[in-house]
Amino acid sequence: MGIIDKLNKDFESRVRLGIMSILIVNEWIDFTEMKTLLNITDGNLASHSSALEKAQYIEVKKEFVGKKPKTSYRVTDLGRVAFKEHLNYLEKLMKF
Repeated sequence: MGIIDKLNKDFESRVRLGIMSILIVNEWIDFTEMKTLLNITDGNLASHSSALEKAQYIEVKKEFVGKKPKTSYRVTDLGRVAFKEHLNYLEKLMKF
């Protein structure tokens, strides 16, 4: 099995790479801020964050602030390990 085979398919999308990169350096980040930072649509963020949540790489918190719904994200321990491993394999691949 080559290094390229060890890359995590869950992080192949540029949007998912962006989500994970932002969450690695932030404790919690809300939907609006994430959407703005990545310059993507509501649906695009919802779709990719849902896939990362299903893989247990991120945690999604839904709450109300006053009467307005607020969705926030943070990386899980599993997500942190998996993403760092993915980055390590990318780094090894670039050294060839």
